[in-house]
Amino acid sequence: MKSYRTKSLVIFLVSLFLFFLVYPAGFNLGADFLNSKFKLDKAGFKIPHFLNIPFRLGLDLLGGTHLVYKADLSNLTGGQSSADAMEGVRDVIERRVNIFGVAEPLVQVEGNDRLVVELAGIKDISEAIKLIGETPFLQFKEERPEAETNAILEAQKKGDKLEQDPYFVDTSLTGKYLTGARVVFGGAAAGLAETQVSLELNSEGARIFKELTEKNLNKRLAIYLDGMPISAPTVQSVIPDGKAVITGNFSVKEAKELAARLNAGALPVPISLISQQSIGASLGQESLVKSFKAGVVGLILVALFMILFYRLPGVVSVMALAVYVVVVLTVYKLIPVTLTLAGIAGFILSLGMAVDANILIFARMREELAQNKPLSLAFNEGFRRAWLSIRDSHVTTLIGAVVLYLFTTSVVKGFALTLGVGVVASLFSAITVTKSFLGSMLGPKLENKKWLL
Repeated sequence: MKSYRTKSLVIFLVSLFLFFLVYPAGFNLGADFLNSKFKLDKAGFKIPHFLNIPFRLGLDLLGGTHLVYKADLSNLTGGQSSADAMEGVRDVIERRVNIFGVAEPLVQVEGNDRLVVELAGIKDISEAIKLIGETPFLQFKEERPEAETNAILEAQKKGDKLEQDPYFVDTSLTGKYLTGARVVFGGAAAGLAETQVSLELNSEGARIFKELTEKNLNKRLAIYLDGMPISAPTVQSVIPDGKAVITGNFSVKEAKELAARLNAGALPVPISLISQQSIGASLGQESLVKSFKAGVVGLILVALFMILFYRLPGVVSVMALAVYVVVVLTVYKLIPVTLTLAGIAGFILSLGMAVDANILIFARMREELAQNKPLSLAFNEGFRRAWLSIRDSHVTTLIGAVVLYLFTTSVVKGFALTLGVGVVASLFSAITVTKSFLGSMLGPKLENKKWLL
Protein backbone atom coordinates (compact mmCIF):
# COMPACT_ATOMS: atom_id res chain seq x y z
CA MET A 1 0.00 0.00 0.00
CA LYS A 2 2.80 2.41 0.87
CA SER A 3 4.50 2.01 -2.51
CA TYR A 4 1.16 2.43 -4.30
CA ARG A 5 0.42 5.58 -2.32
CA THR A 6 3.84 7.01 -3.22
CA LYS A 7 3.23 6.26 -6.91
CA SER A 8 -0.25 7.80 -6.67
CA LEU A 9 1.18 10.99 -5.15
CA VAL A 10 3.78 11.25 -7.92
CA ILE A 11 1.11 10.62 -10.59
CA PHE A 12 -1.12 13.29 -9.03
CA LEU A 13 1.66 15.91 -8.94
CA VAL A 14 2.75 15.19 -12.51
CA SER A 15 -0.88 15.24 -13.68
CA LEU A 16 -1.41 18.60 -11.96
CA PHE A 17 1.60 19.99 -13.82
CA LEU A 18 0.32 18.57 -17.12
CA PHE A 19 -3.17 19.98 -16.44
CA PHE A 20 -1.73 23.49 -16.18
CA LEU A 21 0.27 22.83 -19.33
CA VAL A 22 -2.97 21.93 -21.12
CA TYR A 23 -4.99 24.69 -19.44
CA PRO A 24 -2.54 27.41 -18.32
CA ALA A 25 -5.36 29.91 -17.75
CA GLY A 26 -6.27 28.03 -14.54
CA PHE A 27 -2.80 28.61 -13.08
CA ASN A 28 -2.50 32.15 -14.44
CA LEU A 29 -5.78 33.30 -12.88
CA GLY A 30 -4.64 32.01 -9.50
CA ALA A 31 -1.23 33.63 -9.92
CA ASP A 32 -2.80 36.97 -10.82
CA PHE A 33 -5.11 36.76 -7.79
CA LEU A 34 -2.25 36.04 -5.37
CA ASN A 35 -0.03 38.71 -6.91
CA SER A 36 -2.82 41.26 -6.53
CA LYS A 37 -4.06 40.07 -3.12
CA PHE A 38 -0.69 40.10 -1.40
CA LYS A 39 0.92 42.79 -3.62
CA LEU A 40 3.79 40.44 -4.38
CA ASP A 41 5.14 42.58 -7.19
CA LYS A 42 5.83 45.40 -4.73
CA ALA A 43 7.67 42.96 -2.50
CA GLY A 44 10.03 42.15 -5.34
CA PHE A 45 8.52 38.70 -5.95
CA LYS A 46 5.84 37.88 -8.48
CA ILE A 47 4.38 34.51 -9.40
CA PRO A 48 5.00 34.15 -13.14
CA HIS A 49 2.44 32.88 -15.63
CA PHE A 50 2.56 29.25 -16.68
CA LEU A 51 4.06 28.25 -20.02
CA ASN A 52 1.39 28.66 -22.72
CA ILE A 53 1.74 26.30 -25.72
CA PRO A 54 -1.31 26.60 -28.00
CA PHE A 55 -3.01 23.65 -29.61
CA ARG A 56 -2.41 23.38 -33.35
CA LEU A 57 -5.75 23.38 -35.13
CA GLY A 58 -6.43 22.12 -38.63
CA LEU A 59 -8.20 23.77 -41.50
CA ASP A 60 -11.69 22.60 -40.55
CA LEU A 61 -11.37 24.06 -37.03
CA LEU A 62 -9.24 27.15 -37.54
CA GLY A 63 -10.56 28.19 -40.93
CA GLY A 64 -8.41 28.89 -43.97
CA THR A 65 -8.36 27.93 -47.60
CA HIS A 66 -8.33 24.76 -49.67
CA LEU A 67 -6.58 24.96 -53.05
CA VAL A 68 -6.41 22.39 -55.83
CA TYR A 69 -3.76 22.64 -58.55
CA LYS A 70 -3.52 20.69 -61.81
CA ALA A 71 -0.10 19.79 -63.18
CA ASP A 72 0.67 19.68 -66.89
CA LEU A 73 2.34 16.29 -67.41
CA SER A 74 2.14 16.31 -71.20
CA ASN A 75 5.80 17.19 -71.78
CA LEU A 76 7.71 14.95 -69.39
CA THR A 77 11.27 14.36 -70.57
CA GLY A 78 14.27 12.24 -69.71
CA GLY A 79 12.25 9.21 -68.67
CA GLN A 80 10.69 11.13 -65.78
CA SER A 81 7.52 9.48 -64.47
CA SER A 82 4.37 11.38 -63.55
CA ALA A 83 4.70 10.17 -59.94
CA ASP A 84 8.24 11.58 -59.68
CA ALA A 85 7.12 14.86 -61.26
CA MET A 86 4.22 15.24 -58.81
CA GLU A 87 6.45 14.47 -55.83
CA GLY A 88 8.81 17.16 -57.06
CA VAL A 89 5.92 19.63 -57.35
CA ARG A 90 4.74 18.72 -53.85
CA ASP A 91 8.19 19.27 -52.33
CA VAL A 92 8.62 22.63 -54.04
CA ILE A 93 5.17 23.93 -53.09
CA GLU A 94 5.65 22.75 -49.51
CA ARG A 95 8.91 24.71 -49.26
CA ARG A 96 7.20 27.70 -50.81
CA VAL A 97 4.29 27.61 -48.35
CA ASN A 98 6.67 27.16 -45.40
CA ILE A 99 8.57 30.27 -46.46
CA PHE A 100 5.23 32.10 -46.45
CA GLY A 101 4.90 31.14 -42.77
CA VAL A 102 1.72 29.06 -42.75
CA ALA A 103 1.43 26.89 -39.65
CA GLU A 104 1.26 23.18 -40.44
CA PRO A 105 0.33 23.41 -44.13
CA LEU A 106 -1.02 20.32 -45.85
CA VAL A 107 0.41 19.72 -49.32
CA GLN A 108 -0.40 16.37 -50.88
CA VAL A 109 -0.79 14.67 -54.23
CA GLU A 110 -4.22 13.35 -55.21
CA GLY A 111 -4.67 11.16 -58.26
CA ASN A 112 -2.20 11.45 -61.12
CA ASP A 113 -2.01 15.20 -61.68
CA ARG A 114 -3.74 16.99 -58.79
CA LEU A 115 -2.08 18.75 -55.87
CA VAL A 116 -4.10 19.77 -52.81
CA VAL A 117 -2.86 22.63 -50.63
CA GLU A 118 -4.59 23.44 -47.32
CA LEU A 119 -3.55 26.62 -45.52
CA ALA A 120 -5.03 26.76 -42.03
CA GLY A 121 -5.53 30.14 -40.39
CA ILE A 122 -4.12 32.18 -43.26
CA LYS A 123 -5.70 35.63 -43.57
CA ASP A 124 -4.40 36.93 -46.88
CA ILE A 125 -5.51 34.12 -49.18
CA SER A 126 -4.86 36.03 -52.40
CA GLU A 127 -1.24 36.67 -51.38
CA ALA A 128 -0.72 32.97 -50.64
CA ILE A 129 -2.16 31.98 -54.00
CA LYS A 130 0.05 34.54 -55.70
CA LEU A 131 3.20 33.28 -53.99
CA ILE A 132 2.43 29.64 -54.77
CA GLY A 133 1.63 30.50 -58.37
CA GLU A 134 4.84 32.48 -58.70
CA THR A 135 7.00 29.44 -58.04
CA PRO A 136 8.94 29.40 -61.31
CA PHE A 137 9.07 26.60 -63.86
CA LEU A 138 12.62 26.54 -65.20
CA GLN A 139 13.54 24.77 -68.46
CA PHE A 140 16.61 24.45 -70.65
CA LYS A 141 15.84 23.97 -74.37
CA GLU A 142 18.11 23.15 -77.28
CA GLU A 143 17.85 24.68 -80.75
CA ARG A 144 15.88 22.81 -83.38
CA PRO A 145 17.45 21.99 -86.75
CA GLU A 146 16.69 24.71 -89.30
CA ALA A 147 14.69 22.34 -91.52
CA GLU A 148 12.50 21.31 -88.61
CA THR A 149 11.97 24.94 -87.63
CA ASN A 150 10.88 25.85 -91.17
CA ALA A 151 8.52 22.86 -91.32
CA ILE A 152 6.81 23.87 -88.05
CA LEU A 153 6.53 27.51 -89.14
CA GLU A 154 4.92 26.44 -92.44
CA ALA A 155 2.51 24.18 -90.57
CA GLN A 156 1.59 27.00 -88.17
CA LYS A 157 0.75 29.25 -91.11
CA LYS A 158 -1.84 26.64 -92.03
CA GLY A 159 -3.16 26.45 -88.47
CA ASP A 160 -1.36 23.22 -87.49
CA LYS A 161 1.17 22.51 -84.71
CA LEU A 162 0.29 25.77 -82.99
CA GLU A 163 1.24 24.38 -79.60
CA GLN A 164 4.84 23.61 -80.67
CA ASP A 165 7.83 25.92 -80.21
CA PRO A 166 9.34 26.23 -83.72
CA TYR A 167 12.78 27.29 -82.50
CA PHE A 168 13.60 25.21 -79.43
CA VAL A 169 12.86 21.70 -78.19
CA ASP A 170 12.57 20.51 -74.58
CA THR A 171 15.43 18.74 -72.84
CA SER A 172 15.59 16.69 -69.64
CA LEU A 173 17.25 19.58 -67.79
CA THR A 174 14.68 21.44 -65.65
CA GLY A 175 14.54 23.32 -62.37
CA LYS A 176 14.40 20.06 -60.38
CA TYR A 177 18.23 19.88 -60.62
CA LEU A 178 18.76 23.43 -59.35
CA THR A 179 20.62 23.74 -56.02
CA GLY A 180 21.06 27.51 -55.81
CA ALA A 181 20.67 30.86 -57.53
CA ARG A 182 22.30 34.22 -56.80
CA VAL A 183 22.66 37.67 -58.31
CA VAL A 184 25.91 38.36 -60.17
CA PHE A 185 27.17 41.17 -62.37
CA GLY A 186 28.68 40.46 -65.79
CA GLY A 187 28.82 41.87 -69.33
CA ALA A 188 32.29 43.34 -68.96
CA ALA A 189 32.82 42.98 -72.71
CA ALA A 190 30.10 45.52 -73.27
CA GLY A 191 31.75 47.90 -70.83
CA LEU A 192 28.83 47.72 -68.41
CA ALA A 193 28.08 45.55 -65.37
CA GLU A 194 24.93 43.70 -66.45
CA THR A 195 22.71 42.25 -63.71
CA GLN A 196 22.47 38.47 -64.08
CA VAL A 197 21.25 35.46 -62.14
CA SER A 198 23.80 32.67 -61.69
CA LEU A 199 22.50 29.10 -61.44
CA GLU A 200 24.18 26.09 -59.82
CA LEU A 201 23.05 22.55 -60.63
CA ASN A 202 23.46 19.35 -58.62
CA SER A 203 25.73 16.53 -59.81
CA GLU A 204 23.06 14.93 -61.99
CA GLY A 205 22.11 18.31 -63.45
CA ALA A 206 25.78 19.11 -64.09
CA ARG A 207 26.15 15.82 -65.99
CA ILE A 208 23.11 16.56 -68.16
CA PHE A 209 24.27 20.17 -68.72
CA LYS A 210 27.71 18.97 -69.79
CA GLU A 211 26.14 16.59 -72.31
CA LEU A 212 23.90 19.37 -73.63
CA THR A 213 26.79 21.79 -74.09
CA GLU A 214 28.85 19.09 -75.81
CA LYS A 215 25.97 18.31 -78.14
CA ASN A 216 25.18 21.96 -78.89
CA LEU A 217 28.58 23.59 -79.38
CA ASN A 218 28.20 26.80 -81.38
CA LYS A 219 24.42 26.46 -81.13
CA ARG A 220 21.96 28.32 -78.93
CA LEU A 221 20.78 26.82 -75.64
CA ALA A 222 17.70 28.65 -74.39
CA ILE A 223 16.60 29.17 -70.78
CA TYR A 224 12.82 29.34 -70.32
CA LEU A 225 11.09 30.54 -67.17
CA ASP A 226 7.36 29.87 -66.76
CA GLY A 227 7.14 28.99 -70.46
CA MET A 228 8.75 32.23 -71.64
CA PRO A 229 12.29 32.50 -73.12
CA ILE A 230 14.56 34.52 -70.82
CA SER A 231 17.83 34.15 -72.65
CA ALA A 232 19.28 32.03 -75.48
CA PRO A 233 23.07 32.25 -75.38
CA THR A 234 25.28 30.43 -77.89
CA VAL A 235 27.32 27.62 -76.36
CA GLN A 236 31.00 28.59 -76.79
CA SER A 237 32.54 25.64 -74.92
CA VAL A 238 31.64 22.57 -72.87
CA ILE A 239 30.52 23.50 -69.35
CA PRO A 240 31.34 20.63 -66.95
CA ASP A 241 30.74 22.32 -63.55
CA GLY A 242 26.95 22.72 -63.74
CA LYS A 243 26.95 26.52 -63.69
CA ALA A 244 24.78 28.66 -65.96
CA VAL A 245 23.80 32.32 -66.14
CA ILE A 246 20.40 33.88 -66.89
CA THR A 247 20.56 37.25 -68.60
CA GLY A 248 17.62 39.41 -69.54
CA ASN A 249 18.10 43.12 -68.82
CA PHE A 250 17.12 42.65 -65.17
CA SER A 251 17.13 45.43 -62.63
CA VAL A 252 18.88 44.55 -59.38
CA LYS A 253 15.51 44.20 -57.63
CA GLU A 254 14.11 41.93 -60.35
CA ALA A 255 17.23 39.75 -60.28
CA LYS A 256 17.04 39.39 -56.49
CA GLU A 257 13.36 38.42 -56.65
CA LEU A 258 14.05 35.86 -59.37
CA ALA A 259 16.96 34.36 -57.43
CA ALA A 260 14.79 34.15 -54.29
CA ARG A 261 12.01 32.44 -56.20
CA LEU A 262 14.40 29.97 -57.78
CA ASN A 263 16.00 29.20 -54.41
CA ALA A 264 12.53 28.50 -53.02
CA GLY A 265 12.22 25.89 -55.74
CA ALA A 266 11.64 25.66 -59.43
CA LEU A 267 8.80 23.38 -60.44
CA PRO A 268 9.62 20.25 -62.44
CA VAL A 269 6.33 20.72 -64.35
CA PRO A 270 3.97 23.71 -64.70
CA ILE A 271 0.82 23.89 -62.56
CA SER A 272 -2.44 25.85 -62.66
CA LEU A 273 -5.01 26.62 -59.96
CA ILE A 274 -8.35 24.93 -60.75
CA SER A 275 -10.22 25.16 -57.44
CA GLN A 276 -10.30 27.38 -54.37
CA GLN A 277 -12.50 26.89 -51.33
CA SER A 278 -12.44 29.12 -48.27
CA ILE A 279 -13.54 28.03 -44.79
CA GLY A 280 -14.48 30.82 -42.44
CA ALA A 281 -13.12 30.94 -38.91
CA SER A 282 -16.68 31.12 -37.56
CA LEU A 283 -17.51 27.75 -39.14
CA GLY A 284 -14.31 26.29 -37.71
CA GLN A 285 -15.09 27.73 -34.26
CA GLU A 286 -18.60 26.24 -34.38
CA SER A 287 -17.15 22.84 -35.27
CA LEU A 288 -14.65 23.10 -32.42
CA VAL A 289 -17.36 23.94 -29.88
CA LYS A 290 -19.52 21.03 -31.04
CA SER A 291 -16.54 18.66 -30.89
CA PHE A 292 -15.69 19.82 -27.38
CA LYS A 293 -19.28 19.30 -26.25
CA ALA A 294 -19.28 15.82 -27.78
CA GLY A 295 -16.10 14.95 -25.90
CA VAL A 296 -17.44 16.26 -22.57
CA VAL A 297 -20.78 14.47 -22.97
CA GLY A 298 -19.02 11.23 -23.89
CA LEU A 299 -16.70 11.55 -20.88
CA ILE A 300 -19.60 12.19 -18.47
CA LEU A 301 -21.64 9.24 -19.78
CA VAL A 302 -18.67 6.90 -19.53
CA ALA A 303 -17.91 8.13 -15.99
CA LEU A 304 -21.53 7.59 -14.86
CA PHE A 305 -21.60 4.08 -16.30
CA MET A 306 -18.33 3.11 -14.61
CA ILE A 307 -19.35 4.49 -11.19
CA LEU A 308 -22.82 2.93 -11.23
CA PHE A 309 -21.70 -0.46 -12.49
CA TYR A 310 -18.31 -0.88 -10.77
CA ARG A 311 -18.70 1.38 -7.71
CA LEU A 312 -15.32 2.13 -6.07
CA PRO A 313 -13.21 0.75 -8.95
CA GLY A 314 -15.45 2.82 -11.22
CA VAL A 315 -14.51 5.96 -9.29
CA VAL A 316 -10.84 4.98 -9.60
CA SER A 317 -11.25 4.44 -13.35
CA VAL A 318 -12.72 7.95 -13.70
CA MET A 319 -9.70 9.37 -11.85
CA ALA A 320 -7.40 7.39 -14.15
CA LEU A 321 -9.41 8.59 -17.14
CA ALA A 322 -8.88 12.20 -16.06
CA VAL A 323 -5.12 11.54 -15.93
CA TYR A 324 -5.36 9.86 -19.34
CA VAL A 325 -7.09 12.91 -20.86
CA VAL A 326 -4.46 15.28 -19.47
CA VAL A 327 -1.58 13.09 -20.71
CA VAL A 328 -3.05 12.73 -24.22
CA LEU A 329 -3.80 16.45 -24.58
CA THR A 330 -0.26 17.25 -23.41
CA VAL A 331 1.16 14.94 -26.09
CA TYR A 332 -1.06 16.66 -28.67
CA LYS A 333 0.46 19.99 -27.66
CA LEU A 334 4.08 18.90 -27.50
CA ILE A 335 4.41 16.79 -30.69
CA PRO A 336 2.45 18.87 -31.87
CA VAL A 337 -0.58 17.12 -33.39
CA THR A 338 -2.70 19.14 -35.80
CA LEU A 339 -6.22 18.68 -34.48
CA THR A 340 -9.01 18.27 -37.02
CA LEU A 341 -12.58 17.06 -36.60
CA ALA A 342 -11.44 13.57 -37.59
CA GLY A 343 -8.58 13.80 -35.10
CA ILE A 344 -10.96 14.73 -32.30
CA ALA A 345 -13.12 11.75 -33.31
CA GLY A 346 -10.04 9.54 -32.89
CA PHE A 347 -9.46 11.03 -29.43
CA ILE A 348 -13.06 10.43 -28.34
CA LEU A 349 -12.85 6.84 -29.63
CA SER A 350 -9.64 6.31 -27.66
CA LEU A 351 -11.55 7.30 -24.48
CA GLY A 352 -13.60 4.16 -24.95
CA MET A 353 -10.42 2.13 -25.41
CA ALA A 354 -9.06 3.50 -22.12
CA VAL A 355 -12.21 2.52 -20.23
CA ASP A 356 -12.34 -0.87 -21.96
CA ALA A 357 -9.02 -1.84 -20.35
CA ASN A 358 -10.37 -0.95 -16.90
CA ILE A 359 -13.52 -3.00 -17.51
CA LEU A 360 -11.43 -6.10 -18.31
CA ILE A 361 -9.45 -5.63 -15.09
CA PHE A 362 -12.49 -5.07 -12.89
CA ALA A 363 -14.39 -7.99 -14.41
CA ARG A 364 -11.45 -10.27 -13.59
CA MET A 365 -11.35 -8.93 -10.03
CA ARG A 366 -15.06 -9.68 -9.60
CA GLU A 367 -14.49 -13.25 -10.71
CA GLU A 368 -11.73 -13.68 -8.15
CA LEU A 369 -13.79 -12.11 -5.35
CA ALA A 370 -16.73 -14.35 -6.26
CA GLN A 371 -14.49 -17.29 -5.35
CA ASN A 372 -14.00 -15.76 -1.85
CA LYS A 373 -10.35 -14.96 -2.44
CA PRO A 374 -8.68 -12.25 -0.32
CA LEU A 375 -8.93 -8.74 -1.69
CA SER A 376 -5.18 -8.33 -2.26
CA LEU A 377 -5.03 -11.63 -4.16
CA ALA A 378 -8.08 -10.71 -6.25
CA PHE A 379 -6.48 -7.34 -7.00
CA ASN A 380 -3.21 -8.86 -8.24
CA GLU A 381 -4.90 -11.67 -10.16
CA GLY A 382 -7.32 -9.23 -11.79
CA PHE A 383 -4.51 -7.18 -13.25
CA ARG A 384 -2.35 -10.21 -14.13
CA ARG A 385 -5.06 -12.15 -15.95
CA ALA A 386 -6.50 -9.12 -17.75
CA TRP A 387 -3.10 -8.04 -19.08
CA LEU A 388 -3.01 -10.46 -22.02
CA SER A 389 -6.44 -9.39 -23.26
CA ILE A 390 -5.58 -5.70 -22.80
CA ARG A 391 -2.27 -6.11 -24.60
CA ASP A 392 -3.77 -7.96 -27.57
CA SER A 393 -6.71 -5.57 -28.05
CA HIS A 394 -4.49 -2.50 -27.84
CA VAL A 395 -1.78 -3.90 -30.12
CA THR A 396 -4.30 -4.83 -32.84
CA THR A 397 -5.89 -1.37 -32.65
CA LEU A 398 -2.44 0.23 -32.76
CA ILE A 399 -1.54 -1.83 -35.86
CA GLY A 400 -4.70 -0.55 -37.55
CA ALA A 401 -3.83 3.04 -36.61
CA VAL A 402 -0.27 2.67 -37.96
CA VAL A 403 -1.50 1.22 -41.26
CA LEU A 404 -4.04 4.05 -41.63
CA TYR A 405 -1.37 6.63 -40.89
CA LEU A 406 1.16 5.21 -43.35
CA PHE A 407 -1.12 4.48 -46.29
CA THR A 408 -3.76 7.23 -46.18
CA THR A 409 -3.73 11.01 -46.39
CA SER A 410 -5.20 14.13 -44.88
CA VAL A 411 -8.26 13.56 -42.69
CA VAL A 412 -7.80 9.82 -42.16
CA LYS A 413 -4.14 10.29 -41.21
CA GLY A 414 -5.13 12.77 -38.49
CA PHE A 415 -7.69 10.31 -37.14
CA ALA A 416 -5.07 7.52 -37.11
CA LEU A 417 -2.50 9.67 -35.29
CA THR A 418 -4.81 10.73 -32.46
CA LEU A 419 -6.14 7.19 -32.12
CA GLY A 420 -2.61 5.76 -31.97
CA VAL A 421 -1.49 8.25 -29.32
CA GLY A 422 -4.64 7.47 -27.35
CA VAL A 423 -4.08 3.71 -27.46
CA VAL A 424 -0.51 4.02 -26.13
CA ALA A 425 -1.64 6.38 -23.36
CA SER A 426 -4.50 3.98 -22.57
CA LEU A 427 -2.04 1.19 -21.77
CA PHE A 428 -0.20 3.48 -19.37
CA SER A 429 -3.45 4.63 -17.80
CA ALA A 430 -4.86 1.14 -17.19
CA ILE A 431 -1.74 -0.67 -16.04
CA THR A 432 0.05 2.08 -14.10
CA VAL A 433 -2.44 4.78 -13.05
CA THR A 434 -5.47 2.59 -12.27
CA LYS A 435 -3.32 0.02 -10.46
CA SER A 436 -1.60 2.67 -8.35
CA PHE A 437 -4.81 4.47 -7.38
CA LEU A 438 -6.73 1.29 -6.57
CA GLY A 439 -3.75 -0.33 -4.82
CA SER A 440 -3.39 2.69 -2.51
CA MET A 441 -6.95 2.10 -1.25
CA LEU A 442 -6.45 -1.56 -0.30
CA GLY A 443 -6.49 -2.42 3.41
CA PRO A 444 -8.35 -4.20 6.19
CA LYS A 445 -11.24 -1.70 6.15
CA LEU A 446 -11.95 -2.35 2.49
CA GLU A 447 -11.63 -6.12 3.05
CA ASN A 448 -14.86 -6.01 5.05
CA LYS A 449 -16.65 -3.81 2.49
CA LYS A 450 -16.39 -5.88 -0.63
CA TRP A 451 -19.79 -4.57 -1.75
CA LEU A 452 -17.91 -1.42 -2.77
CA LEU A 453 -16.17 -3.57 -5.37
